[in-house]
Formats: sequence, structure tokens, C-alpha cells
Amino acid sequence: MLIAVIVALAVGTYTIRLSGVLLRDRLKLSPALQRTLPMAAAALLAALAGTSALMADVTFAGTARPAGVLVGVLLAWRRAPFIVVVLAAATVTALLRLAGIP
Repeated sequence: MLIAVIVALAVGTYTIRLSGVLLRDRLKLSPALQRTLPMAAAALLAALAGTSALMADVTFAGTARPAGVLVGVLLAWRRAPFIVVVLAAATVTALLRLAGIP
């Protein structure tokens, strides 16, 4: 039964992705919608990042994780190398947790 569900989900996912490629030329979007779609994708990504940064399961993650994310965002905004961004964010979070700040 589990394999049937996995196969059904795989086929559904493949069908949805293939339909976008096949229907691209047939589907006409208004200019307003074409301008809005990239912003909607960015808003969805920001919401996902915000939820991951602030929540642990169904409760608030504490202060350390958002502080580490903030440091990472600031370094990324200043165009620091990716490894520096990740290590700095992890270091800030770890040091705050070591200091007893949840």
C-alpha cells in the first residue's frame, strides 16, 4: 500500500511539472499577473524562511536562532562568501545558546 501511495505521488508530481512545460504556450496570462508572479514566489520563500527561523515545531524557537539568522542575513546582504555567512550564523546561535539564551 505504501509503495502505491509513493508511486501515485511521484506520477502526480511529474504530471504537474510536465503540464507547466506543455501548457506554457497555450496559457495566456495578463500583464498584471505576469508582474505579480515573481513577487508571489519571493513572498512564499520569505514566509518559509521566516517560519523556519522563528518556530521550532509549534512553539517559538527562542532568541538564539533568530539572532543567528539575522547575522546571516546581514552578512549575505553585505555579499560575504556563503561559507562565512553559514559559519557566522551558526557561531552566533551556538554562542548565545552556550550563554544560556534559548
